[in-house]
Amino acid sequence: MKYMLLMMGTQGGWEQMSTWSPEDITAHIDFMDVLGSDLSASGELVDSQGLAGPQQAKIVRADGDGPPAVTDGPFPEAKEFLAGYWIVDCERPERAIEIAARASAAPGPNGDPINMPIEVHPMMEAPGEEM
Repeated sequence: MKYMLLMMGTQGGWEQMSTWSPEDITAHIDFMDVLGSDLSASGELVDSQGLAGPQQAKIVRADGDGPPAVTDGPFPEAKEFLAGYWIVDCERPERAIEIAARASAAPGPNGDPINMPIEVHPMMEAPGEEM
C-alpha cells in the first residue's frame, strides 16, 4: 500500500533554520539524502520532494466566475505548512510509521534530533473494474 508522509514545518522553525551553522545544515541535508537512498534501495520510495518556503507558496481559490483569487504566502493564519513529502510503498502500515519516525528524528543544531511532525496518510486506490 502507498502512503504519503508529510513533513510539516512552522514559520518560526523555518526562520530558525537560517541560524543553523553550515555544518548543521549539511548534516541535515546528508541525513535526508541517506534516507532517500535507503528507501530507494529497499524499493519503497515512490517519490520525495522538499518544498520551497512558505513565502514562495500561493493559495488559489476558484469561485466559478472569472479568474481565481490568488493569495501569496506566508499565511499568518496557518500555524504549519507543508515543507516536503515522501510517497512510499510499504507492505504494512507499521513500516510507514517507522519511516516517518526516522524522518522525524532528522538532525538539527549540534546533531540533536529536531523531532518534526510527520503526518502519515494512506493513499486511496482507484476503484476496481467491478465498479
